[in-house]
Amino acid sequence: MKILVAASESAPFAKTGGLGDVVGALPKALAKLGHEVKTFIPRYGSIDENAFPLETLDWSAEIPIHQRRLPMSVGVFKDKKSKLESYFIANEAFFDRRELYRDSKTGADYADNDERFIFFNRGVLKTIKEIGFKPDVIHVHDWQAGLIPVYLKTNHAQDSFFEGIKTVLTIHNLAYQGVFTRDRFRKLNLPDNLVDALGPFEFYGKVNFLKAAITYTDKITTVSPRYAMEIQSSQELGCGLDGVLRDRSSDVSGILNGVDYTVWSPSRDKTLPYPYHVNNLSGKRMNKVELLGEAKLPIREKTPLIGIISRLVDQKGFDLIAQVADKLFEMNIQMVLLGTGEQKYHQLFKNLERKHPEKLRVYLMFDDTLAHRIEAAADIFLMPSRFEPCGLNQMYSLKYGTVPIVREVGGLADTVVDYNSDSGEGTGFVYKPYTPEALLTAVQRAVELFAKRRSWTKLMKAGMRQNFSWEKSAQKYSNLFEQLVSG
Repeated sequence: MKILVAASESAPFAKTGGLGDVVGALPKALAKLGHEVKTFIPRYGSIDENAFPLETLDWSAEIPIHQRRLPMSVGVFKDKKSKLESYFIANEAFFDRRELYRDSKTGADYADNDERFIFFNRGVLKTIKEIGFKPDVIHVHDWQAGLIPVYLKTNHAQDSFFEGIKTVLTIHNLAYQGVFTRDRFRKLNLPDNLVDALGPFEFYGKVNFLKAAITYTDKITTVSPRYAMEIQSSQELGCGLDGVLRDRSSDVSGILNGVDYTVWSPSRDKTLPYPYHVNNLSGKRMNKVELLGEAKLPIREKTPLIGIISRLVDQKGFDLIAQVADKLFEMNIQMVLLGTGEQKYHQLFKNLERKHPEKLRVYLMFDDTLAHRIEAAADIFLMPSRFEPCGLNQMYSLKYGTVPIVREVGGLADTVVDYNSDSGEGTGFVYKPYTPEALLTAVQRAVELFAKRRSWTKLMKAGMRQNFSWEKSAQKYSNLFEQLVSG
């Protein structure tokens, strides 16, 4: 099949989180299955064009946004190794900025994000017609690419070039929907009735791009089977779109994200001072000693090191950690935290670091190399999310022999098996209630087992032998696309 993947980010070009990892890895896995795949993202100013030299196509176009017509050019990067082509929709005013979605000066979303991604969506469709690439399936990710199914079935419905193209929308996190004030609707150049009461864009008096995408796309996937059920089960987990999703229930399915083990594997990880594997774990201990030294934390062999790599927001369970922080640090633990987010959590962890200088080191930043090194050095990975569509770090942790403590929700429930002290089976520690007490109990269970070296090593190795490779997930996407095209 011919498959087009459209998203707002893709590793290694531009990435803020798991979406970028997925869009970087899934097309490679689909190409290995024999499909012809092209990826489209915006041409951000932050893309390192020395590392990824882009060839600019020798044509340009104009994209309408309300009554303006804005210039577009397109860059392409051809990866000789994977044979994949990545296309970059360019407009300097929209995309030549330091960050992808937010203004670093204010911390708020860019005020023109609606226009930026209208431009991107329309630009993708304009480009494929120009280069003569007619995909069987367009796979769009989140609200930033979700207008493509809308335009195909409205403005382009009579254009024979686009006839028969199927669309699949993957929702990575339903909390992000692309909601704008009603007066911005005219920017879309779509019929006014689409924002009328009960219309596909109408959302409590505002305009919702993701709601329209859910309405118009042929199939909908989420990034884990559990999350696909959760978002239809309640208004809270469905973020106000649970009813719209239930209306499409027969078209909604969950496919677990995969892990790119060429990047996330302790035996192949080029960022690690000491690589290691399941049959020789000595490198893991050496990575721990190295990281503790750099973090200026005392080296305590019998004390488990807890790693946290996360956005510091309520969704990730930091409100629970805040409530039990003092009791947590009374335990025999050390912790290294990497992430950025809400100011209240920056302050919380800075205060805790001052209070417990021998137990906690905080890195308030994004650093991919340090993320790899924390995964390799830590004994335990803590991920107490309120909701978690898929989560990748718990899967990375399993491969690195870093035992995850997670809440039984979304992709965390689909990937981590709770340790059973009677049988010794399991891959981590799983708890259900969203309470500080339940979190504390789970950490206590882990700390107690850590003292029993033989049982702990067995648990580590059980996790390291799990396989969440992209090959399995890509095959499920491939099957879904084939059913859609042949149906």
